[in-house]
Amino acid sequence: MTKHSFLAKKSSQVGLAIMTLGLLSACAVPVDLTTELQGESAKPQKMAQDLSTDLKSQNAKSAFTRSELPLITEATALPSTAGESQRFEWGQQVPKDWWTLFGSPALNQLIQQSLINNSSLNAARASLQQAQSNFQATYGSLALPNVNAQYSPARERMSQTSSNIPGGVVTDLYNTSVNVSYTIDLFGANKSTIASQASLAQYQAYQYRAAELALTGNVMTSAIRQSALKDQIKETQDILAFQSKQLEIMEKQLSLGAIGLSPVLAQRTLVAQTRSSLPPLEKALDQVSNQLSTLVGSMPNQFDWNALSLSEFNLPKNLPLSLPSDLIKHRPDILASEALLNQNIALLGLAKANLYPQINLSANVGSLATTTSQYFSTPFSFWTVGAGLTAPIFNGGALNSKVKAAKAGYESAFYQYKNTVLNAFENVADSLKAIDLDAQTLKLQSEAEQIAKQNLAIAQEQYKLGGINFMSLLDAQKNYAQARINLVNAQSNRFADTVALFQSMGGDEWSPDATVSVGQKEAIQSVLKQ
Repeated sequence: MTKHSFLAKKSSQVGLAIMTLGLLSACAVPVDLTTELQGESAKPQKMAQDLSTDLKSQNAKSAFTRSELPLITEATALPSTAGESQRFEWGQQVPKDWWTLFGSPALNQLIQQSLINNSSLNAARASLQQAQSNFQATYGSLALPNVNAQYSPARERMSQTSSNIPGGVVTDLYNTSVNVSYTIDLFGANKSTIASQASLAQYQAYQYRAAELALTGNVMTSAIRQSALKDQIKETQDILAFQSKQLEIMEKQLSLGAIGLSPVLAQRTLVAQTRSSLPPLEKALDQVSNQLSTLVGSMPNQFDWNALSLSEFNLPKNLPLSLPSDLIKHRPDILASEALLNQNIALLGLAKANLYPQINLSANVGSLATTTSQYFSTPFSFWTVGAGLTAPIFNGGALNSKVKAAKAGYESAFYQYKNTVLNAFENVADSLKAIDLDAQTLKLQSEAEQIAKQNLAIAQEQYKLGGINFMSLLDAQKNYAQARINLVNAQSNRFADTVALFQSMGGDEWSPDATVSVGQKEAIQSVLKQ
């Protein structure tokens, strides 16, 4: 070996050593992945722990509302169950198929139809399947070695010039190989990518559950409103029939000269006003019926469903009241928000891991032979084993900026999660207070209806005896008509707010863990606890 070649060899070795040291020093950024990620992932759990140890949250009367909540509501004497008292069951979950508590087989069948045919729910189901398949694809490509086989048979005619054989030669060539590659995940880049996809799959699972809960609640609420409108129309038609009969009597009295024109005109106006109130009610009834048809996945002109009467519903007597700490672990919108939070934690881990080197191992074994009998015999076989290292040296601060962006994304997701929790507690507080006030309102409206009915009967007798003028009788009629409509509305509100409570509690019993695979849970936990 000449002196020149020796120096050249030494120079290349020194250059390689310097480059290696440069790579390692460039990768030695002062970032502690484990400590920061563990701190971020602990925030949601700390919120649940604080709720479980808070004294007000442990008291059924003050767990959700600002003022203490009576655990038994007012009762009202009515022909239907709408006036019965309701009891809040502390620490209980909503029972399975909670809508059956309203006692309507026809409504139960309608909800089952909606769970099968609703387009939005089916779209959410398809999105869940897509997210789960994407997770499996990501896991398979990153967590496990990639193994590929290749087989390339070929037939070739070589010329005399290239083969040194007179006249040329025709040969067969069989190329067979197996390639294996695997990335060593020293700093968790692959692990974080897998956890991100797993969190998205969890998010879609909880979104599907939320869509299912929203659908059942909307069907129930729409059916109750439809029933209320049907009863209001019936009440209005009864009132109109009464007023029309009264007008008929007065028209005869006018023709006989017993009364003047003024009271007759007033009664005609009242009849016209009552009649004019029917088209808006019928319009609202038609609209809510069309809404129901969409919810159950049917065209309006094909929707074969007759509105029920409020008297056909049973008012659930026992109402579940979850512990605040259980509500966070049960409501699907909170769990979906937490899944997005976990995804952002995984993306933060990925951004940090990209600051470090990535090492890839590869191997290739195969055979190149002219006949199949020569496969993998020593003279015709080959193999290659290699390793590659990729590390950032200079990128204009792009990677550090991505870390900052990931941190900001995590903070945004955390505050969105917190807002979702606060909104959930607001929903529960509103529902609980509404149910308590609905019971009081129903009792007062029932009393008002009875008083208006008695007042009308007295006014009718007084008018016959000449004790009052017709305008006083007219006022009594108006008051009674309005009292009957108000009573229907009060009953409807009580049913609707009971549905709202079941929704705000997160719906019936279900296990959040049952909606995601073991692999998804393990992938997320591996990042949160690394």
